[in-house]
Order: sequence, then C-alpha cells, then structure tokens
Amino acid sequence: MTKIKFGTDGWRAIIAEDFTVDNVARVSVATGKWVLERFPDAPSIVVGHDCRFAGELFAGTATKVFVSMGIKVHLARGFVSTPMVSLGALRLKASMGVILTASHNPPSYNGYKLKGHYGGPLVPEHVQEVEDMIPAAHGIDLDAIDLRKAEADGLLAYVDLETMYVEHVERSFDLDAIRKSGLRLGYDAMYGAGQNVIRRILPDTDLLHCEHNPSFMGQAPEPIHKNLTAFSERIRQGGIDCGLATDGDADRIGLYNGRGEFVDSHHIILLLIHYLVKYKGYKGKVVVAVSTTPKVERMCRHYGLEYQVVKIGFKWICGIMIAEDVLLGGEESGGIAIKGHIPERDGIWMGLTIWEFMAKSGKKLDELVQEVYDIVGPFSYDRNDLHISEALKQDVLQKCANNAFTRFGDLEVRRVETIDGWKYHFDGEQWLMIRASGTEPVLRTYAESGTLAGARAILAACKAAIGA
Repeated sequence: MTKIKFGTDGWRAIIAEDFTVDNVARVSVATGKWVLERFPDAPSIVVGHDCRFAGELFAGTATKVFVSMGIKVHLARGFVSTPMVSLGALRLKASMGVILTASHNPPSYNGYKLKGHYGGPLVPEHVQEVEDMIPAAHGIDLDAIDLRKAEADGLLAYVDLETMYVEHVERSFDLDAIRKSGLRLGYDAMYGAGQNVIRRILPDTDLLHCEHNPSFMGQAPEPIHKNLTAFSERIRQGGIDCGLATDGDADRIGLYNGRGEFVDSHHIILLLIHYLVKYKGYKGKVVVAVSTTPKVERMCRHYGLEYQVVKIGFKWICGIMIAEDVLLGGEESGGIAIKGHIPERDGIWMGLTIWEFMAKSGKKLDELVQEVYDIVGPFSYDRNDLHISEALKQDVLQKCANNAFTRFGDLEVRRVETIDGWKYHFDGEQWLMIRASGTEPVLRTYAESGTLAGARAILAACKAAIGA
C-alpha cells in the first residue's frame, strides 16, 4: 500500500507510479466519506480536470467512486482551471470541489486538490481529516459502474464551468475599457487550462502556448522567468505592452512589462493593494505567506490596513478569507486572491485586474510600479530552487533548526522568523529564506535586496554556506 499524503496544496505523484487509478479511487473513497459525514443531506461534488495526461480518466474514476456512494457529481466538460472548479463549487452549492491537477509540477505528475463549498481550498484541518480516512484499498468494482446510468438516475450532471467563469469575468471587469485602451496585450497559457478564457474575452490578445499539449513540451508549467523565455523574447521584440502568463491549472500568475522583464509576485501584490485601495476605494485585511516581501507591511501601514503573515500554502490564507473581511491574500509563488471574487488563487483574475488598472489609469506598468516605489521604496527579489541530495537537505534543515547560521557571506543575521522555514533578516531591509518544498524534492531559497545583483549575491552566499 502506498501511503498517500497531502502536501502544501493537495496530493501529487508521478503518473503510473503512485498516481494510478486505484490510488485516485482510494483518495476519492476518503473524500466521499468525509462529504457524507459533513453533508448528509443532498451531498454533491464538483469534479474537473486540467490539461494533464489522463485527466479525463482520473476525473472519471473519482466520479465513479462518488456516484457509487450516492453522491451527486457535477462533472466539468473538457479541461478546466482550478478557479473554475472552486467557482463551480460555490455557485452550484456543492459540498466540495475536486480537481485533478498537479498545478505547476512537471508533466510527469498529476494531482488531486480539494475545494470547500465556499469556493476555495479546503482548510488544513479538514484536509487532514480526509487524509486520515484514506483506506488501504478502495474495494470498488470500477468497471461495473455505468456513468450513463448514473446520469439517468440524476446522480451525474455535466456542467460548463468555463462559460460560468467567463460570464463571471464579464460581469466583474470593465472589459470595454481594456479593449478600447489601445493596450497591446500578450498571454502565455503554458499549455495550461486557462488557454481558452483570454481567447474568449479579449480575442485581440497575442496568444502563446494556447494549445492542448499534455506534455507541456517537456516544461514544468510554472510561470517563472526561466520557464517563460520564449514569451519574454516575443515581448522584447516589440508590440506588447504587458504580458500575462498562468500555470498549468491557471491559479498562479506570471507578469511581464513592455520590455519583456519579469515582474515578480511581490510587486504584483503591492500593485493590487495600491489599485484596490487608492483607485477603487476598497478596504480590508491583507494576509500574506511568510515568503512575501516585508514591503507589503509598509504598504498596509501607508493605507491603514490590517496585516497578517501565515505559513506557506494558500489553504492557510483561505481559512482567514472565509472568516474575515480580507482585501487580498497572496503568496510569493504567484497565488493571489482579492476581494470581489472567490477565496481562491486565480492567475487570470489577477492579470485582468492589472490590465484594468493600466487601462483605467492610462499608465504603463512601469509607471504604476513607480507609484508603488514612491510608497514603499524600490527593491528586487530572486529565488533559487536547489535540487540537492536528501541527506544534504536534511543536514541544512537541521542546521537551521539549531541556529547554526549566524551570517551569510558579509551579511550578519539580525533576526529570524520561523513561521514556516527560516527567514533571516539582515540590515538594509535585506532578507534570505530557506525552506523545504511541500510538493517537490527541492530546497527553496529566497532573497530580497535593494537591487537584483544584491538579491543574487545573497542567494550565492546561501549556496556557499550550505555547501550546495
């Protein structure tokens, strides 16, 4: 029996090794049991899959398990994004949403994400309850379950989640302002599940990698610069004022200015707060993961907003969003949610908000970034994911736990945050963070300084200090 554990954001495994029909069925049995316990009256689950290999097979497997347990399934037609499933769970008043996706992981992976009835990630304690219910064997004759009969019996209904999402976008944004602004926009779907949305709502956008390709051309669909060099080059060639990229399940954002330079999530979070408060008059709490820039706290002080730092993993942010009045919840990794939508990361939604900001203000992205710098000061950030041996990784984590690192290169550690991993603060508002990934076999290192060269020097000093 394979022990199945949910990480930072769902269960992920390599297809045909641990991510198999039988294991998906085991997780689905646990998910179904949890739903039946929590929602005994008219239990229902929204099920969808992204563009990955065998997504339809695995979504069908989960559906068979659920209907065999007497749970109604709203099954998405075709591939869908994670935000579409979350929105569907909320709009259809379902007990839960399930999406088969490994998000930004390499193409050999697939995964299983759980969504609450409120339209966001299932909160950590409930995820743990589901995990604890996973049986050693599913005990279901999957081949004997007829989905056509389930549909005839009213236990299965097919839904168009993409159109539901597009109509929600059309009601929520001033798309006419964007269309008439003269902005030349680009979008890289990274072969992911967001590829049809921009084509439908802003058809004049310059599109890249908006075809169905389950192999992602061998590239992990994570919207960071090293994976987006073709998009960056297209922008540098001229003709695009701002470029948006989203990951495999379209819940993370990547952004480029008109010079083809990557704009990281720290800057995006600050831009969104600035736009929502100053230009739209919104208020509310700001909740960010510990890997996010402290400049967010400075922005919150400027606008008189409450500020909270939590562990990495959007499920921690979501738990606060569904209980309190939250303006924005965000992570360094490109997962951001804002008021007026669902308590869920959504790369397309964040990109449209930035494009609306540009269209309404009549300013270039660089000019809007300068407005942010006028409030919090300029800064640069970089990240290095270290693929090191498990032995070295554990050695580094042990040294961090034992406070063995008091300096990195010429920088002396002034204080350490240990909310999730180790965040070392230095003089001059510089910092370094070390953390083991919750979804991949890597050690993540993050750094911020006044310049990009400074941030990279901190990362180099970290690599030297740990012997990587």
